[in-house]
Amino acid sequence: MNQAGARTLAGRMGITFQEATAERLVATMPVAGNSQLYGMLHGGASAVLAESLGSIGAALHAGAGRIAVGVDINATHHRAVRSGTVTGVATALFLGQTGATYEVVVTDRSGRRVCTARITCALRATRRKRT
Repeated sequence: MNQAGARTLAGRMGITFQEATAERLVATMPVAGNSQLYGMLHGGASAVLAESLGSIGAALHAGAGRIAVGVDINATHHRAVRSGTVTGVATALFLGQTGATYEVVVTDRSGRRVCTARITCALRATRRKRT
């Protein structure tokens, strides 16, 4: 999964997946290179981490011949992080036929909650390419 995503946004942000099932996903991301002007982890970077985890989890749940498309994400930022690595853990809240929802908790290296996010994906059949 990490190799396949190397040329995606997740790869450019240094996200490394540690565990991935439809029910639970874990990934890490460095703060360096993902900070805002004040030197703190950018809130958008936390959202990218959350969406990456939730979208992959939903795709795993969807199975072959189906895709997951993010339709809603929200994130609450609890504390600043200035260095090190953050860890995101996505836990499935709902796994249905047409949608999947995940809660994602992002923590710093001390285990303190940095961000809480929720992502919902729609599950669709893969479309054939038009010729």
